[in-house]
Amino acid sequence: MTNPEYAKPRATRRGFLTATAGLVAVAGSNFAPGAARALDVPQGAGAEAAKTTEPFWGAHQSGIVTPTQTHTYFAAFDLTTDKRQEVENLMRAWTKAAALLCAGQQVEIPGKDNYEPEPDPADVLGLSPSRLTLTFGFGTDLFVKDGKDRYGLRAHRPEAFVDLPHFPGDQLAPARTGGDLSVQACADNPQVVFHAIRQLAHLAYGVAQIRWVQAGFNSDYGANRTPRNLMGFKDGTGNPSTTDPKEMDAVVWAGDEAPAWLHGGSYLVVRRARIALEHWDRMKIAFQEQTIGRKKLSGAPLGAEKEFDPINLDAKDANGDPIIPENSHVRLAHQESNEGARILRRAFSYNDGANFTAERWPPWRQGMEFDAGLVFICYQRDLRSGFIKIFEKMSRFDMLNQFVTNIGGGHFVCPCGAAEGEFIGQRLFEAAS
Repeated sequence: MTNPEYAKPRATRRGFLTATAGLVAVAGSNFAPGAARALDVPQGAGAEAAKTTEPFWGAHQSGIVTPTQTHTYFAAFDLTTDKRQEVENLMRAWTKAAALLCAGQQVEIPGKDNYEPEPDPADVLGLSPSRLTLTFGFGTDLFVKDGKDRYGLRAHRPEAFVDLPHFPGDQLAPARTGGDLSVQACADNPQVVFHAIRQLAHLAYGVAQIRWVQAGFNSDYGANRTPRNLMGFKDGTGNPSTTDPKEMDAVVWAGDEAPAWLHGGSYLVVRRARIALEHWDRMKIAFQEQTIGRKKLSGAPLGAEKEFDPINLDAKDANGDPIIPENSHVRLAHQESNEGARILRRAFSYNDGANFTAERWPPWRQGMEFDAGLVFICYQRDLRSGFIKIFEKMSRFDMLNQFVTNIGGGHFVCPCGAAEGEFIGQRLFEAAS
């Protein structure tokens, strides 16, 4: 049933306070973003307006199989409360706020200390929603932290939601790793994604605080064209089709093997992969192509002509050597090399300036280098048969490892989507009640 509050174009302050008081009485919490009004944005009408929005409500969370936007802002939060009800109320508030933000409406933050709530949309005034999506996840510490069942959720942790092993070459900084909750904002405007995370962080005051954030970008190469990463290669050519429901059921969405609260959800892995671009840029293109296993300009697999030509791992050159090298990135990532394991990549590039770096490869150079690389993001039906299965081999043998170092990230379980009037994660909290 549709919540009538979402249909209101504008709430008065008196009406907002009345509505908030009612929500507080029911939920036992002061988390209750009020009804919102549309921003004063010249968004057009009909089909033109529809181009700027992505649906929020549905069986699956948006932002997973949604056509990739040009910007992301990923935030991981640590919970500071020991009360499960406050975590549940935060998810209620976040869900409601996310639906409004994705629809291009502003969020009114509940007032405190006798101050009335006041929306402050000035930083996005005049901007459309830019296809904003918000995707929420739960970290392993939500279920058990330091051996303690913090919120009575231990029994509901999915079997496939395992701890990630330490992979060879990992240099994960604790301050940039992990988190109890995650939010990935994606849109076609960097200010829109940052605004969305700011609003959610504001709602979380007193219950959760930001642990780490990471911004990323993808250039718009046009419809049906694969974007390129900072190394100049096309990124995501081998992805399963997001428009094929059967393919997504097989690769991305958790099914009957998962707890009922997770059906239609997915497992997320995010890695902040720093690329030694100065080192990479000194390599000849032929060597780069051998490292990746694809041609740089066309994106075709070595030995083929077009980007989407099949990868032939059995092809040999005149000397009998594999055309696609044994330790190339493409070969080691391919499903034929990993007992059929597949994931859905949704990666972005990042550029965070420059800082002092000591290289971990010859010639062991030290000095100022770009702090730039890949925000690797992937979704899968099972961590064990997805990312872990693939990366266990890649972390040991991939030629690309001499240029790439994973220095942060995390893994999260993303619940199914929600219908209007529900909230993200509701089925988990109901199961634990």
